[in-house]
Amino acid sequence: MSDANDAAGEGAGAPASERRDPEPTSRHARKTREGVVISSGMDKTAVVAVVERVPHRKYNKFVVQTKRLYAHDESNDVNVGDRVRVMETRPLSKTKRWRVTDVLERAK
Repeated sequence: MSDANDAAGEGAGAPASERRDPEPTSRHARKTREGVVISSGMDKTAVVAVVERVPHRKYNKFVVQTKRLYAHDESNDVNVGDRVRVMETRPLSKTKRWRVTDVLERAK
């Protein structure tokens, strides 16, 4: 069994360059959401409310669910009421897993 692994170049004795994924640049598409900023009082962080309409499992009626996402805002340029697009990212803190990619509409 170890002969088959060694022949394929995936055994323990194979160099590290042969064991890696042949396409290191490919990665899964990151989730994006659109929502309204409901708080921007923290430094470089905005709280974005994302509203989703999901069908109820039993009654098939659409129910509105609101999720509060903590998003990283590097330039501190979003204000309360702005419509923004956020993208999933690596964990930046205990609760921050999203970052603001662009402002779709400024608050009036």
